[in-house]
Amino acid sequence: MITADVELGTGVEIRHPDLVNLYGCRIGDSTKIGTFVEIQIGARVGQRCKISSHTFICSGVTIDDGVFVGHGVMFTNDLYPRATTEDGALQSERDWQQVDTRVCAGATIGSNATILAGVTIGAQAIVGAGAVVTRSVAPYAIVAGVPARVVGDARDPRPRSPVEEPPAS
Repeated sequence: MITADVELGTGVEIRHPDLVNLYGCRIGDSTKIGTFVEIQIGARVGQRCKISSHTFICSGVTIDDGVFVGHGVMFTNDLYPRATTEDGALQSERDWQQVDTRVCAGATIGSNATILAGVTIGAQAIVGAGAVVTRSVAPYAIVAGVPARVVGDARDPRPRSPVEEPPAS
């Protein structure tokens, strides 16, 4: 389902529009959206991004240009989620505060990573598959693990496994 309030740039590719949920979001030019992706109201995705299947981008998330988001990536926007208020009533939008997240230009987020609310992933940074990002990631940093820790620098020309320890300095 793609609601009428979605702003799609030119050349956006959504291969299976009947198998996505896009509402109230903005998608930049030449971005590709995979199957079973949900992008909520107020989320913004830049130009020339690739958003892979089964990814959830909640309100409050801004993704800059040229970002790759792998399969099954989950963003959050609430640091203290609860189903009910103190008196037991089901929470509504006025019972919590959205915490925004930003992914800067050229970053890569590996499949099945979880990005907690309020972090910034720096330009050209790489988040390893399955990582849980609990704090901001510096530009060009390579992070992996649970919780995600720096394991390298994307400017380092030596190929290295994301789980390999960085060289001693």
